[in-house]
Amino acid sequence: MRIIEVLADCGHADTIRSIAEQNEILECWIDRSEEETRCSMRLLVRPEKQQAVLDAVQSALSGSESWRVLIKPVEAIIPRPAELEEAEKKSAGIRLREELYQSIEAGGRINSNFIWLVILSTIVASIGLIEDNVAVVIGAMVIAPLLGPNIALAFGAALGDRVLLLRALQTNLVGMGLALALSFLIGSLWPANLASHELLARTDVGLDSVALALASGAAAVLSLTTGLSSALVGVMVAVALLPPTATFGLTLAAGHYHLALGASLLLLVNVVSVNLAAKLVLIFKGVKPRTWLEKQKARQSVWAYVVFWVVTLLLLLAAIQVYHAFYQQAQ
Repeated sequence: MRIIEVLADCGHADTIRSIAEQNEILECWIDRSEEETRCSMRLLVRPEKQQAVLDAVQSALSGSESWRVLIKPVEAIIPRPAELEEAEKKSAGIRLREELYQSIEAGGRINSNFIWLVILSTIVASIGLIEDNVAVVIGAMVIAPLLGPNIALAFGAALGDRVLLLRALQTNLVGMGLALALSFLIGSLWPANLASHELLARTDVGLDSVALALASGAAAVLSLTTGLSSALVGVMVAVALLPPTATFGLTLAAGHYHLALGASLLLLVNVVSVNLAAKLVLIFKGVKPRTWLEKQKARQSVWAYVVFWVVTLLLLLAAIQVYHAFYQQAQ
């Protein structure tokens, strides 16, 4: 349950009441300010109606100035309405588009925290890979600074938000470039240990890697859209993007180019699969823009995005087959 609170001119009170009646909300109450020109209009909305009410309110107030909408979670209602339990079962854990945007958009930004997380997780991952220490590698996986920009990339395509798309793409490139450069530097100073099982595991890529990345990318977005953020930790470990990047840099610095090629293929497979799976889950969950014009733009963006990642994944699968065939002949 949520309370949607609208702060606007009191002239919109009748419009808000009309929206409340049309959507059969549980409660609606209006408080006037001392000047009686501004009102606080609060709506107690059942889960399945929340996005519809929020969209209707935004459409009604879009031509006005100085209005705000606040979304507040409700922990409990006493006495509990009889029809509420069934409604919550049907829409359990569904998050509003605006809530998703707030949490996902933050993961697509380049800031000092992101840069430091990339640097620290790259150092941790590189040490774990060289020392063949699985616990240390898992520690770097849990930090997972590169997962956020990839989810933001898929979300930007779902909304047709070009600004978010470009920002997430830039953050991805900066993060991976920084991780690659730093791991290359570490590999130059501290030669890679080819006896390390953790290192060699990140140079082997196959169809199982594709299936794992697709499943993990879908799980990541599903956990975000349903509010089960605790599940993200498992996703971070399952489809870590940073250890393959660090392996690529370490093996490249050591001159083991066939291993570096395998690590780069694994990294690309993970990135492509996470983005494709994330986009498909967002389509399935019905995440789309509010207005008709935005929906038209987003629809074009969505299909272009899906086709691009499907074609890229097919090309990568072909490259993996060529890589394995060539490597087997070389042995």
